[in-house]
Amino acid sequence: MRLDKYISESTPYSRKDIKRLVKYGYVEVNGILAERPETQVTENDTVRIDGEEINYVKYVYLVLNKPAGYVSATEDKRYPVVTELAPERYSHYNLFPVGRLDVDTEGLLILTNDGAFDHMVTSPKKNVYKRYFARLDRPAEPEDARAFEAGMVFKEFTAKPARLEICENPCEAYVEIAEGKYHQVKRMFERVGKTVVFLRRVAIGGLTLPEGLEVGKTAEFSENDLKMLIFSNRY
Repeated sequence: MRLDKYISESTPYSRKDIKRLVKYGYVEVNGILAERPETQVTENDTVRIDGEEINYVKYVYLVLNKPAGYVSATEDKRYPVVTELAPERYSHYNLFPVGRLDVDTEGLLILTNDGAFDHMVTSPKKNVYKRYFARLDRPAEPEDARAFEAGMVFKEFTAKPARLEICENPCEAYVEIAEGKYHQVKRMFERVGKTVVFLRRVAIGGLTLPEGLEVGKTAEFSENDLKMLIFSNRY
């Protein structure tokens, strides 16, 4: 790939910035001053800017403990967006959320710039179940679990069979769904006469939030580690 592409994908520098850095002798490739931004390099080459080595990373994968009040989007006129919670060092990667959580829903969300990974995780055909903890205004009942297990037909989609696990406190429950459609968990509970007053996603497949990850904070994972965790539990 071109040197300027290598640097622009790994740092906040623009192509214009990189052109100036090369021109004034700040960029080295394998210990030799680079003469042109279009110089061809590989991921195995050592690139330094002003003596500091640049590690080439095309895609990044962040696990976020999403707080309430943030929209699962890259921009919004009314609410802050989840990508604002990524550390500044990732600002040049154009991150976006994998799937979505409602603005008032907390918990596990992945941020990445890898579109293929996004499709792999969110496609209903992959059968990756998402697990939520819900607090309800009324106690859940055994017949609710049977209704969830049967699947539900809505105007826009048909929900696959879902799992409803009622806690010792029947106003609390865990729900596992495959699709993650707009307000899906809330709408399914509404169908059986309950209102969700609190919702938190606790797992995507076999992936859970890292222990100790504070609300609003992120942790970086490799693609392989995420795939191994997520697809270890597809049901």
